[in-house]
Amino acid sequence: MTTRLCALALLAAQIAPAQADEFRPAADLEALNGTYRSTAPEPWYGGYGVREFVMEDGHWNLIFTHAMDPGMVHRTFQYRAGGPYEILNPSADVDGAHQGLFTYDWKHVTLLTDDPELQAAYGLAACDLTVNLEADISETGCGHWQPVAACGADYDLLALNDDGLFWGVRAADNNQCTPDRTPTALLPAVAPFGGGA
Repeated sequence: MTTRLCALALLAAQIAPAQADEFRPAADLEALNGTYRSTAPEPWYGGYGVREFVMEDGHWNLIFTHAMDPGMVHRTFQYRAGGPYEILNPSADVDGAHQGLFTYDWKHVTLLTDDPELQAAYGLAACDLTVNLEADISETGCGHWQPVAACGADYDLLALNDDGLFWGVRAADNNQCTPDRTPTALLPAVAPFGGGA
């Protein structure tokens, strides 16, 4: 499944390439304050997902909701995580983008399906989760999400232009815990929502 997931993510990254000269400087990335959201459900993990990032005073929060259909009716899980971040060096792979270190203070997941086959397919069956009840997985991890102690930060790419905020294409195994796992391409933008800039 992970190979197919990677292929879907790479396909998504090719939908709306941005021009490097449109990207704003690192200082703008360090000063982000706002909410950025997928403009429509995107192909993710064999289904669809909506990404929402809240950036505030040097901190990031992600809410990722996954479903099996583009209408986001048959939902499988929601993942939330967050912590402080810092902008590092310019990317050697994507002109205008910057490497960033996104530290995890916490990781939470909510199981949204009672289908045992879907629970097993997404690595959630062994996590002792209750449907519709958010669980703190910071210490235990769950599925492809490692505990904070084992993976305390993601190395990612970040870029900003008038379309919104661009993040890196995620690794197929969801492991971006070391600098060598930093993405080398960007996903489509998450757009400003309710005041993002």
